[in-house]
Amino acid sequence: MSVLQFLLNLSDRQAAEAVRCRFDFKYALALELDDPGFHHSVLSDFRERLAEGDRADRHLDLALARLKDAGLVRERTTQRTDSTHVLAAVRDLTLLELITEAVWAALEELAGTAPHLLDGLVDEEWGRRYDRPVRLGKNPTRPKTRINTTGEDACRLLEHVRQHGAGRAFGPQIEALREIMVQNYYRDAAGRLRWRTAEDGGLPPSSSAIVSPYDVTARYARRGQTTRWKGFVAHLTETCTRDGVNVITDVATTAATTYDAQALPGIHTRLGRRGLLPAEHLVDGGSTSLVHVERAARQHRVTLTGPLPGNSTRQHRRNEGFGRDDFLIDFDRRQVTCPPGPGQQQPARPLPDLLTHAAPLIVAKVTKSQCQPCSVRARCTASRDSARDVGFPPRELLDLQVRVHTEQQTPDWQARYAVRSGVEGTVNEFAHGHGMRRCRYRGQPKAHLQHMFTAIAVNIERLSGLPPTDEVPRSRPPTAFQNFLDQHGIPRLKSWRATSS
Repeated sequence: MSVLQFLLNLSDRQAAEAVRCRFDFKYALALELDDPGFHHSVLSDFRERLAEGDRADRHLDLALARLKDAGLVRERTTQRTDSTHVLAAVRDLTLLELITEAVWAALEELAGTAPHLLDGLVDEEWGRRYDRPVRLGKNPTRPKTRINTTGEDACRLLEHVRQHGAGRAFGPQIEALREIMVQNYYRDAAGRLRWRTAEDGGLPPSSSAIVSPYDVTARYARRGQTTRWKGFVAHLTETCTRDGVNVITDVATTAATTYDAQALPGIHTRLGRRGLLPAEHLVDGGSTSLVHVERAARQHRVTLTGPLPGNSTRQHRRNEGFGRDDFLIDFDRRQVTCPPGPGQQQPARPLPDLLTHAAPLIVAKVTKSQCQPCSVRARCTASRDSARDVGFPPRELLDLQVRVHTEQQTPDWQARYAVRSGVEGTVNEFAHGHGMRRCRYRGQPKAHLQHMFTAIAVNIERLSGLPPTDEVPRSRPPTAFQNFLDQHGIPRLKSWRATSS
């Protein structure tokens, strides 16, 4: 029922009504015609259970296992992955709105579960401040004063609950208020409450900053200069074979601050568990690096295809001076030779030990005494006080980088990689055709559940359009202009894949 609900973009009430009234729903669910159906709240309770653990992924595992048995999807084909931003089901709040809304939500929760704890705390002044959800204009009056006042109220509320509610388990709004207070306020040396800024007290990073008291898993992120959102990222993986329907094989829902490359190992792990690992995996530049290309080939025998980042040094970007590739690296002797100047050969520099970074790099550090006397030092580094550091990957990764960069220039690689652009249509299908751009529910587990059911619904929708096995697919009828050309004996191209001279 949940799959049909996402297939047709129905709300819970509409889905329950469809089960009571529509014959096609009764037929799909194997119900009698006089079956009364169920109450719409059953779907919400069902999603609560499915959001626990990996139960959502098991549904996609089961659906793909059936498709695999039917021969509609198989292992070691070509697959492609892309990601898109997903908006959480929360409002955009300023700092003042965030604090005020968190206090109101905590008071609302206590009034519904333990109203006696509000005795002796809430007075007429509190009633005027928090009698309704916060709705502030773009320019509220006295914002700094109100931020400090609301922070003091939040501290009083939390302290009152701690003293009078000892041994009691509180709901999520109280816990959210505690985290929001820690992230946005601090006590100075005099014990006064201060709200944090980038210069005073320090703000939490986007990867942990709470943006709404109603969804503590949503995060703020931005991509490029225009895309800014609060929510999550959905990573979609599908097959892209020419002889069948493209099937969604994996959906991953991560925090908005998660890079695409961080989701790639999990995608390969789940595809391996389902027995659907690809032979070639097409991804964009955000998912490719030397480490991931090597790891995918070594652990899963998957060829990760995507634009590998090039040399990012300043000299290489500006095409002036000595770049990293101008240094001669001798791995056997553990030496690096500086590029020669006009009519001279600089002495070899010994390699230091391997340094651990975000990516495994070897860094050759040249001392100032070695670098200062060089006559071509200005072409090597712009710093006057320090020497040049040369970072490069280990031998096996450096050889892999050279081989991949060379392969990316060939027409065969570019033709294979051009297939990846088709995943943009899949992203559009999910986002606009099935409402994945905005979360229906709050919290990352339920957002992932929505994406998982949407993926199963998309697979059903695509497979339902297949013609019967004994029926030859009909070609697209000619247009009016094409009929005109045929009637007058004017030759025309019979396929859009053909090219005219």
